[in-house]
Amino acid sequence: MKDSTDPQWKDDPAMKEWAAFMDKYYPEGNKADQSTLYGYGVAKGLVEVLKQCGDELTRENVMKQAANLNFEIGIYLPGMRIKTSPTDYQPLQQLQMMKFQGETWNLFGPLIDGSLDN
Repeated sequence: MKDSTDPQWKDDPAMKEWAAFMDKYYPEGNKADQSTLYGYGVAKGLVEVLKQCGDELTRENVMKQAANLNFEIGIYLPGMRIKTSPTDYQPLQQLQMMKFQGETWNLFGPLIDGSLDN
């Protein structure tokens, strides 16, 4: 995930959206606490599953849609995708190398994909 305290993301549209969400629905929440950002990301994933379900909100269809995801959530690092399949339920299988330099994390190298389905 992006670090909510890292200055490099202060003008990022997804991080601004998250901050506005926090201001509206959880104003007493600590924006420096990555748990709030994580929870927001999980909720965005659930919204995507429900959108894919359409009007068929059966357990069977929810499970089917949850096992067929391929989309991005802006709070994750650029290029990272939420991706599942009927044979691989792990939604995040990419990582990005980075190193801390003073006040910010500097990303380097390509995204590394460890998914079973590539």
